[in-house]
Amino acid sequence: MSTAAVSHSVKRQTVWYFVLLALASLIWSGQGIAVKVLDPHLGPIAITFLPFYITTLLFVPLLIRMRRNNPRAASPSGKDWIRFVIAGVGGQVLAQLGMTWGISKSLASNGAILNLLIPVISAVLASFMLKERLTLLRTTSLAIGLVGVAFLSIGDIRQASFGSMKFLTGNLLIFGGCFGSSFYNVYCKGLMQKFQEIEILIFSYITASVFSIPLLIWVEPFHLRSLLAFDAKSIAAFLFLAFFMYGASMLLFFKALQHLDVTTASTSLYLVPVFGVLLAATLLAERLSLVALVGAAIVLISTLLVVRYDTSY
Repeated sequence: MSTAAVSHSVKRQTVWYFVLLALASLIWSGQGIAVKVLDPHLGPIAITFLPFYITTLLFVPLLIRMRRNNPRAASPSGKDWIRFVIAGVGGQVLAQLGMTWGISKSLASNGAILNLLIPVISAVLASFMLKERLTLLRTTSLAIGLVGVAFLSIGDIRQASFGSMKFLTGNLLIFGGCFGSSFYNVYCKGLMQKFQEIEILIFSYITASVFSIPLLIWVEPFHLRSLLAFDAKSIAAFLFLAFFMYGASMLLFFKALQHLDVTTASTSLYLVPVFGVLLAATLLAERLSLVALVGAAIVLISTLLVVRYDTSY
């Protein structure tokens, strides 16, 4: 096969991986709506981890089946389990709880602004932890994407209140969630040398589930009657978090992450607010402003730059 044909094949595969990332971003953009629907019925810890437990329980049989079909798969050692604990607690627990609990103590607009830090934090962590190169193209793409999301978030920026001490705790929790999400993506990339992406995801979910149980026992005691009070919308939101938010979206992201650098994959996270605006317009009948459309176009351009011209993977 000629060099040109190989290059074309690699580019085609890269486009496919970005399609997977776009689908994951579409799912993640619905998290805020689901959390708002569940907020009257459950506390932030229950909203975070009850769907998470269901996802983990559904994943375990999948893990067992995979490992039976592949007897040569590496078995986790004691050191590996320590790594999965770090990924699960330092990544998933911090990311999911920080976001949900932080927004409940702050403003949704503050959360929208602070979420812009995730691709940037991911790029910086990847350069230190994985020795990924922050090329000029990647840096430019991150910067263009940040500008585009700023256009999308003008309304949130106007409402944001970072200086208020009232929201300080919530803002710090949100920032912790952003850091946890970035750390999880970067740290798990390093584990892919020994384990498949689905194995890493499930093992880290197991450790996150185990270490989060005390929160539901002592910090925010859970009562079954809360679930019995669910209406149809609440049930749909709960199932969305369990099957799509924590399940399908993470499988899609990890599949792409196995083949792309973290910095490259992180540029797709700028699509989350783009889809969020589109979902708000579709589901909540919110009007799309010209500025929001311009912002969406800029974000798409930043993503296409990496897809088309990044040759370092």
